[in-house]
Amino acid sequence: MVNWFAELNPILQALIATLFTWFVTALGAALVFFFKAINRKVLDAMLGFAAGVMIAASYWSLLAPAIEMAEESNLPAWVPATVGFLLGGLFLWLADKILPHLHLGFPMAEAEGLKTSWQRSVLLVLAITLHNIPEGLAVGVAFGALASDIPSATLAGAIALALGIGIQNFPEGVAVSVPLRREGLSRLKSFWYGQLSGMVEPIAGVIGAAAVILIKPILPYALAFAAGAMIYVVVEELIPESQLEKNTDVATMGAMGGFAVMMTLDVALG
Repeated sequence: MVNWFAELNPILQALIATLFTWFVTALGAALVFFFKAINRKVLDAMLGFAAGVMIAASYWSLLAPAIEMAEESNLPAWVPATVGFLLGGLFLWLADKILPHLHLGFPMAEAEGLKTSWQRSVLLVLAITLHNIPEGLAVGVAFGALASDIPSATLAGAIALALGIGIQNFPEGVAVSVPLRREGLSRLKSFWYGQLSGMVEPIAGVIGAAAVILIKPILPYALAFAAGAMIYVVVEELIPESQLEKNTDVATMGAMGGFAVMMTLDVALG
């Protein structure tokens, strides 16, 4: 199975990997068929876990390879990593200001982005969709890097990243569908919106893979860009939401667990 996958074009590998991460989002969203509500402490632990996974992935799967690749060029090794990282954060900041969305647990009056008359359910889905963009991009860039034959870019490492992102997508699917069900939407509609939030990942994954294959010199910048975008999401969204109900210890332990899982996956497989 692995040999068959290894022989595929990196863009196709990225597509399959991000379809997997989307599928796991849908699995999480499917919990709405069994539960109308979820314990807030459990949800905060899940959000913390997702934050931990993204922090670990940002370094081991993205920033560290970006620095290693930059060391082979004429530029100081920190330049591509720093520039790409800051650009990734800037991109998410701009998207955050433009795309209408509402974070979990906040009233409609605190919706962000351009003013709109869209329903609360749509704004909640868009909030998760916004931070799924860097996740899909990260997986896509990791697989696209395989075409460059760089020692630090390995198939095992890319698969580890996809697994880590997939694992943390499960609570994200739950975090969308169950609150929507609690607000009065049907189970089917809540599931549909929940899985819909992950649909952007295959699109971003293919774009990321194609970009680094077509323009090889941007590879370290692209890896760092994805890392910066993910860290922005963690600090701006996941950590504040996980702390909203003052379940600080639970959310923190969730983050520690998520970090440990992603670190283990990357070191063991990468």
